[in-house]
Amino acid sequence: MSLITLKRGAMAWPPVTLTGWPLLLPALLALLWHFAAAQQWMPAQILPAPVTVGETALSLLGSDLLAQWGVSLQHLAVGLLLGVAAGTLLGALFGLVPAVAQRVEPLFFALAQIPTLGWIPLFMVLFGIDNGIKLAVIIKTTIVPMTINTQHAVGCVPHTLGEAAKVMRFSRCQRLRWLVLPASLPGWFTGLRLALAQAWVSLIVVELLASSEGIGYLMVWGRQLFQLDIVFVTIAVVGLSGLLMEWAANRLYDRWVFWPQPATGHRAWKPQASWRALQLPVLLVALWQLASQRHWIDATLFSSPLAVAQRFMQGTINGELISAMLASFARTVSGGMLGITAGLLCGLLLALWPRAGQIFTPTLNVLRHIALFAWLPLLTAWVGNDNGGKIVFIALASFFPMFFSTLQAVNQRNPQLDEVAKVLRLRGFARLRQLILPGAATGIFAGLRLALIYAWLGNIGAEYFMASGTGIGSLMINAQQLLDMPTILCGMILVGITGAALDKGGRVLEIRATRWRQQEQP
Repeated sequence: MSLITLKRGAMAWPPVTLTGWPLLLPALLALLWHFAAAQQWMPAQILPAPVTVGETALSLLGSDLLAQWGVSLQHLAVGLLLGVAAGTLLGALFGLVPAVAQRVEPLFFALAQIPTLGWIPLFMVLFGIDNGIKLAVIIKTTIVPMTINTQHAVGCVPHTLGEAAKVMRFSRCQRLRWLVLPASLPGWFTGLRLALAQAWVSLIVVELLASSEGIGYLMVWGRQLFQLDIVFVTIAVVGLSGLLMEWAANRLYDRWVFWPQPATGHRAWKPQASWRALQLPVLLVALWQLASQRHWIDATLFSSPLAVAQRFMQGTINGELISAMLASFARTVSGGMLGITAGLLCGLLLALWPRAGQIFTPTLNVLRHIALFAWLPLLTAWVGNDNGGKIVFIALASFFPMFFSTLQAVNQRNPQLDEVAKVLRLRGFARLRQLILPGAATGIFAGLRLALIYAWLGNIGAEYFMASGTGIGSLMINAQQLLDMPTILCGMILVGITGAALDKGGRVLEIRATRWRQQEQP
């Protein structure tokens, strides 16, 4: 907690600020952890001492840790390479060929609404639990952000560059090489960073759920043996990997994109509405039904559309699908509201109290880089597999997006608002309600939408890993074990529709709550 200014002779060096506030919280947590383990507040199997975790880390470094970590990174690299290549080509095709976009883009958009977690039971049936499912999940996770951001980047190339290409008489290859690619590179990198983060999280999920190797498998192995020291070590490795990947992506961006970027408005990605958009889905469904009738495909591995429709009607009539969806939705709302409320309050507190922000924010930022599902083995040991454990995990899933969105929105508020508060002598709750919250409303509601989606995904993942109880995720994972493909496909559709509905509901709520901001715009 000191400010040190270094000087050499008469020359004053720039001031170097060395603060220990970011280290305060980790130090206190480490002391509390050591004291709790020494006093045996919890059994050593539940809460191993820091020294034990350190010894386990050294032991694993000399045996299996690096090998399992290398296996995970190898799968990540291969799947990411394939997904990035496919997403880049598909996004460029959508952006450069409008006729293809009109026919294919809406179907792609509809399939993208089903989150990766919703595809896992289907991939488990189709590819088993070997390397195939890992590659399938990583490719699916990667191809969506790469396609969307590449299409947006190609579509937003300034028209002035096209005019310059005509003046210079560039060929198509020259125009692509010297104009389109450099202009699209920043947007492409945005997709790459999103794809990298999501692919790493998805790989951890698959290794936790169905794998015989990898860092996630090592984590599950430690949990099954009730050696939580192994779980702590693997969580640290997962978090460190996330930090290194983000650092590498940022360094690569700074090296490749070194020219000033013009400001561009945000454009929501939406499929192009056209009757041609129905041609491809109808054709594929007809071919799917024909292949099922002619036994070109195994009905056990891929049921016909008619069988899926019949299962949907049956599950709706007997209430099985409805009760599962209601249970999942109620759990999502309970855990989501808990996490959203905690994230909002913590974000406001740390933004309005700078000293507290210096203490807590760096630690929370480090914890954010740990793949969310890496906490599941630890939570199941501490909280259990029942409904309470699921709600705690959902709350954790929704906390981080809400917290960081609120923190950023309040910190980036207009400084003139503070001056207005002084003039009007607004303090405390009145200042918060009348100036700060309205000024940060857009960022807060963006965090709310994201938190709702994370709460829903967290619920599906919790139901996969904590299979006890009811819910659409539990229904799908049980159907996977029974090779009940119609139930799996019905669940995928319901998961995708619910996620899209939550996002739409968050947008409607934002529009209504911030209507006054829209009325101020010319």
